Amino acid sequence: MAVAYTTHNRMLTVSLSGDIDHHRVKGLLQDLDREIDEVLPRQLTVDCSGITFMDSSGIAVLLRLWQRMEELEGTIQVTGLPDQPARVLRAAGIQRLIPLT
Repeated sequence: MAVAYTTHNRMLTVSLSGDIDHHRVKGLLQDLDREIDEVLPRQLTVDCSGITFMDSSGIAVLLRLWQRMEELEGTIQVTGLPDQPARVLRAAGIQRLIPLT
């Protein structure tokens, strides 16, 4: 799993690629929390265009990010979802909390 961050004017974009599964989530969550603590973004965009596989662990990641942005009174959106991760997230109803585009 690779993660890239882009920051501009308190807008943070997180680009994820590879597999998001239970083997990688703990380290990913720690990295994401550290970056959010540093930037304190008002807007978070999660670019998922590079994700090749996602299990229910991906739901946990996005719920954690949503929670962090709620704490910061910011917004979150998910972009570039390939078919398989989109099916997982929509089946869980994530789109009721986080815009999926």
